[in-house]
Amino acid sequence: MTPPRKLRIALVHSFYGGAVPGGENVVPLDQADALRRAGHEVHIVAARTDDLATRPLHPLRCAVTVASGRGRTPLPELRAIAPDVVHVHNLFPNFGRAWAARWPGPLVTTLHNYRPLCASAVLYRDGAPCTRCPDGERWAGLRHGCYRGSRLATLPLSWAARGGVSADPLLRRADRVVVLSDLSRATYERAGIPPRRMALIPHFVPDPDAGTPPSVAAWVYVGRLSEEKGILELLRRWPAGVRLDVIGSGPLEADCRALAPTSVRFLGAMDRDALRTLLPGYRGAVFSSRCYEGAVPLVYVEALAAGLPVLAFEGSSVPLAVAAEGTGAVTSWDAPLADALHTADRVFPELREHCRSVYARQYGERAWTDRMVGLYLELTA
Repeated sequence: MTPPRKLRIALVHSFYGGAVPGGENVVPLDQADALRRAGHEVHIVAARTDDLATRPLHPLRCAVTVASGRGRTPLPELRAIAPDVVHVHNLFPNFGRAWAARWPGPLVTTLHNYRPLCASAVLYRDGAPCTRCPDGERWAGLRHGCYRGSRLATLPLSWAARGGVSADPLLRRADRVVVLSDLSRATYERAGIPPRRMALIPHFVPDPDAGTPPSVAAWVYVGRLSEEKGILELLRRWPAGVRLDVIGSGPLEADCRALAPTSVRFLGAMDRDALRTLLPGYRGAVFSSRCYEGAVPLVYVEALAAGLPVLAFEGSSVPLAVAAEGTGAVTSWDAPLADALHTADRVFPELREHCRSVYARQYGERAWTDRMVGLYLELTA
């Protein structure tokens, strides 16, 4: 059998500032490392908000770039690299989008969130999912100031999205649009992207190191402490006397601490290595997000890699994945949480090996590399 040819790949990414931590800054780096381990040549063409933010008039420059689609372009670097394929991860807010029409070679883009449809990127407002903008009310986000609570800050995003996905220069040009969950694929299909142009390739996390974890007689929540993650609703319902460790930080931390029963510990933000050491020792992970989630979150994938079943609340992509993959249990916000935890305590130990198996088959590095390189080779054939 002839081995697959080695590719030269350029990843284009505008890195968010360090004040907004999240998986979208981590994923392109993980993917670059995985592709290199598979023998391919990878170049990252980057714009870093932390570096650019100190320049004069940076917010104004970004606003003009977002609204017009013109501004900073990766084309000079891409032409110097001459890649077989260009893979765009994120252009907001530092790169323009108009340049995509001028790139002559194969081009892939990943939709990490719902930014082309929603100024806040999460299809969530006032405590509930919101799809008014993609449903046709193009200026609803502007009226409500959905980006950073400001109409002025929202204006460039609403103007850029006024024509829908068919008018988006990047989405119109891309040879393939990678989506990260069934929910994201269905949402973008309703918005107008033809199914034949989309490829469902979920995120992966690197394979964890084998080891004996410390035993922790507790449940764990991992994530940002913010409204759309449902953390306040979770803590209001959390049974007194049942241990829960909360790993993460965010704007609602003080409110969370004031609301939580004494059986809840707050461990703060934690780097990946420390998190991976602790996760396998928990009873299970609790996922309470109330927004749609553009991707199957990395927290869910990390839980499966650790052999940790997931108790997910209805309302995001995670309960859909849990139900489809048999990796835990799904509960509603109206059901008694104590009963759901009691049932999970009984059945989750039997699911741990299954969770590891699902991780290896669906979310491991080798599975992701095979799918993505297969897509690249299809487009470059």
